[in-house]
Amino acid sequence: MSTPVLDVRGLAFAYPDGHQALFGVDLHVHAGERVALLGPNGAGKTTLVLHLNGILEAGAGSVAVSGLPVEPANHLEIRRRVGIVFQDPDDQLFMPTVRDDVAFGPANLGIRGDALDTRVAAALDAVGMSEFAERPPHHLSFGQRRRVAIATVLAMDPEILVLDEPSSNLDPTARRELAELLTALDVTLLMVTHDLPFALELCERSVVLSGGVVAADRPTAELLSDAALLHEHRLELPWGFSVEAALRSARDRPDQPG
Repeated sequence: MSTPVLDVRGLAFAYPDGHQALFGVDLHVHAGERVALLGPNGAGKTTLVLHLNGILEAGAGSVAVSGLPVEPANHLEIRRRVGIVFQDPDDQLFMPTVRDDVAFGPANLGIRGDALDTRVAAALDAVGMSEFAERPPHHLSFGQRRRVAIATVLAMDPEILVLDEPSSNLDPTARRELAELLTALDVTLLMVTHDLPFALELCERSVVLSGGVVAADRPTAELLSDAALLHEHRLELPWGFSVEAALRSARDRPDQPG
């Protein structure tokens, strides 16, 4: 099998106050996969994500992106390859206009002129925000700001897109639009979420992180059908939600293959 885009081996980490957040995590994501990272609060999901581009440094174990170790000498290239979209888009948007925000990362890589304009235009088009290029980000809705935050990462041409709770604080229409947007992207995806139906819609595979270790790694539909597993790790489907019905509905949509 090819080298994983993301290869986490034996990752352990303790914070300075002594709290051990990860106890030896193994996670492998290959090109083109869409993987949901599930787990209760305090499971270590955010801690794991912060290791993927070197924001945190492993206490033990290793992280590599397409064979390149995540270590200080490689941080610049790693942060181009791994695009993280944080839960609050305002953590990533700080420039006067949408265009400026999306151009910021590629410009820091030395991209200029027509090449930069092309990157920005392609990223905004991918998230359906081209017409808002000259707007100040703080004038946009929360859902629109989340789309722009995704565009700032896409403009870096990442190998893997990491999303932290992408559906949180979205109304039903914005949530559906985001799902359609992410489905259309041709990118390897790792999505941290408590929204189990969203995971089922977008990710064919799910990993449960619980107590700082990987507790399960299965096809999403199979995992979400295991009531005992969900209960053990404080995961809960919405009342009345049926995995089987959701899958049938997806198969019956006109835009779905087969």
